[in-house]
Amino acid sequence: MENFEALEKQFEPMIHQIMNSLSIYKNKNEFYQTGLIALWEARERFDPGKGAFSSFAYSYIKGKMLTEMTKENKNEERNIHPKEAFWGSVKDEHSDYMFNGKELLLPYCEDLTDNQKKWVLYTFCDMLTVQEIADKENVSCSAVKKWRKGAKEKLRKVAHTILD
Repeated sequence: MENFEALEKQFEPMIHQIMNSLSIYKNKNEFYQTGLIALWEARERFDPGKGAFSSFAYSYIKGKMLTEMTKENKNEERNIHPKEAFWGSVKDEHSDYMFNGKELLLPYCEDLTDNQKKWVLYTFCDMLTVQEIADKENVSCSAVKKWRKGAKEKLRKVAHTILD
């Protein structure tokens, strides 16, 4: 039988037509891959004495996609995904015991410059990226990276003295 790339090119419209007939609108790339796998398997299992390959391939691909859709639906039913609003209403049980991150970090920042302290606090307390810090402080990203580099060097020294 011909090489698979040629077969794929020939049957690509059929795979898309089957996807449309099954109203597949989510995970299209995954279902297209399922169609290609089914085409490969159909080529391997085809018996020319039992009819035309295109009919066999159509049935095989559609059957494989229906099986995959059933698996996906069962998985969706088993896994509950709460709406985003739910997560806003959940109370953090540990929030009363949370520490102030600044209070914890500042003793380690005594030897840092003001800008290096800003980097530490923005990064570890506010979870900001280099770009976000630069925007907030109206400086370039490279300036913030220099703050980071200096802070890391000084903090390593502090860590080594504590551990020694």
